[in-house]
Amino acid sequence: MPFANFKVPEKTLTPQQKEEIVTRTTELYVEIYGERARDNTMVLVEEVADGGWGVSGNVLTLAMLSEATPTDTSKT
Repeated sequence: MPFANFKVPEKTLTPQQKEEIVTRTTELYVEIYGERARDNTMVLVEEVADGGWGVSGNVLTLAMLSEATPTDTSKT
């Protein structure tokens, strides 16, 4: 059974975005393994609590990510 596990920061995806991850991941497995994979593909989208993950030995928070996100200045 194909299985994909996505871990994302809590409250950063809408239900529609989660659905898109499930749908597109399933389609990818079908593309690779054929139609037989569709009924057996499991996709898990796990939300990790704020501060419960890190990169390069540093704990990250949503506030830190927001500070690092480039702003779109084309609308000004």
